Amino acid sequence: MTPPPLGREVPPEGTDTGLLAPGWAGSPAAYATSDRACLQALLDAEAALTRAQAARGLAPAEAATVVTEAADAGRFDVRSLAERARGGGNPVIPLVADLTKEVGEEFGPYVHRGATSQDILDTAMMLVARRTLDLILDDLGRTERALARLAAEHRDTAMPGRTLTQHAVPTTFGLKAAGWRSLVLDARDRVRPVRNSLPAQLGGAAGTLAAFTAYGAQDATALPTDCAREAGLAAPALPWHTLRTPIADLAGCLAFAAGALGKLAVDVLTLSRTEIAEVTEGSGGGSSAMPHKANPVRSTLIAAAARRAPQLAATLYGSLVAEDERPAGAWHAEWEPLRDLLRLVGGAARDAAELTEGLRVHADVMREHLDLTHGLVVSERLSAELAPVLGRARAKELLTDLARRTYAEGRSLAELLSEQPELKDIDLDELTDPARYTGSAGVLTDRALERR
Repeated sequence: MTPPPLGREVPPEGTDTGLLAPGWAGSPAAYATSDRACLQALLDAEAALTRAQAARGLAPAEAATVVTEAADAGRFDVRSLAERARGGGNPVIPLVADLTKEVGEEFGPYVHRGATSQDILDTAMMLVARRTLDLILDDLGRTERALARLAAEHRDTAMPGRTLTQHAVPTTFGLKAAGWRSLVLDARDRVRPVRNSLPAQLGGAAGTLAAFTAYGAQDATALPTDCAREAGLAAPALPWHTLRTPIADLAGCLAFAAGALGKLAVDVLTLSRTEIAEVTEGSGGGSSAMPHKANPVRSTLIAAAARRAPQLAATLYGSLVAEDERPAGAWHAEWEPLRDLLRLVGGAARDAAELTEGLRVHADVMREHLDLTHGLVVSERLSAELAPVLGRARAKELLTDLARRTYAEGRSLAELLSEQPELKDIDLDELTDPARYTGSAGVLTDRALERR
C-alpha cells in the first residue's frame, strides 16, 4: 500500500490528544475542551432551548424529553460534523440536520426552532468555559493551599533577595511563597466572578427574538432567561451576538491566571538552576541525551503557557470589534483561541498544583548563598547603623573601601570591620548576620496568609 503524501495523512478518530501540547495533554481541562466535550455542549444548548420552549408551551413536553435524550455526543460522528462544517462555516448547521434526524419526524421540527447557529455555538462555548473554569478553580485551590504551607513552614528561612539578577538584601522564602500565593488568589478572584457570570445566548437571526414571536411566544424576551436556566448559565441582559463582553472577560481572567502562574514558574526555574539549586521540583523530567539531568518540567510548561496566553487573549479582545448583527470573521476567530486559552490555563493550573505540592526547598543552600558576597548583602544595614557612630561620610568611605577589600583579600566584611578600632563596642556578629536583616518579612508573610 502506497502511503499518503507527507502532511496528507488521515488522522485517527479522537485526535485532539495534545501530542505537541504536553502542557495540557491529559489534564482535566483537556477532556473538558475536547471535540467530544464541545459537541456535547452544542447538544446541551439545543436541548436547553427545546426545554425552555416546552416550558412556555411553544413545544410539546414530549419533544423536550426526546430531544434531551437524543442530545448525546456518542450518537454523532464528530469528524463528519467537522468536515461538513466547512459548508456553512460552523458546526451547528450539520449538527442540527443530524439531531433532527436522530429525534425523528414527529419532534424534529422542534429542534433548533427559532434559533440561529450563533445562539447555539455561543451558549455551548459558555458551557465549555464554565466547566473548564470549575476545574481551573479546583487546581488554583490546590496550589494556594500548597503555597500557604510552604510560606508558613519557611516564614523565617533567609535567602538572598535578587534585583536585576544580583544579590540585593536578604529576604525569606516564606515571603516569596506568600507572594506567589497572593498572585494565585488574585487569579482565583478574577476567574470566579467570570465563571459565575457566563451567559447563555439567544436572540435569533439578528438578536430581535422575532422568530419566537412568530412561533407563538407571548413574551419572547423571557425565553433567554428560561434557556439560561435550563443550560445552567447566567441570564443575558441582551442578546450579545456582537456585544462580546463575555469573551473579553474570559480573555482577561485567563491571561491573568496564566501570567500569575508564570511568575511562580520562572522564579522556580531561576532558583532551580544547577549553580543556584535553592529549590528543586519534586520529580524532575529526564533528558533524551543527558542521563544526569532532572529538568524542572512542570515550571517549564507553565512558563510556556504564560508566554502564549497574552497573544491568544489579544485575538479575543480584537474580536470585540464586531460589525453588524453578526460579523464575518470576528466571531469565527474566537473559537480556537478561546479553547486554546482554556486548555493552556487548565494545564498550567494542573502543573502548578503538582509543582507546589512537591516543591523541595533547600534552606541550607539559601543560607550558604547569603555569604557569597562576603557579607556585602547587609551593606544597606551597615550604612544605616554606622552613620550615627562614624558620621555619614566616614561610614560610606569605610564601607566602600572594605567592599573592595572583601574581594581583593578574600575576607569577610565582618572580619574586616572587626579590625576597625572605632567599632570595637559594636556587636558585629549580630549586625552582619544576613538572617537578622530580613526586615518585616515575617510579619508580611503572616499578613499575607490571613487572606482567604
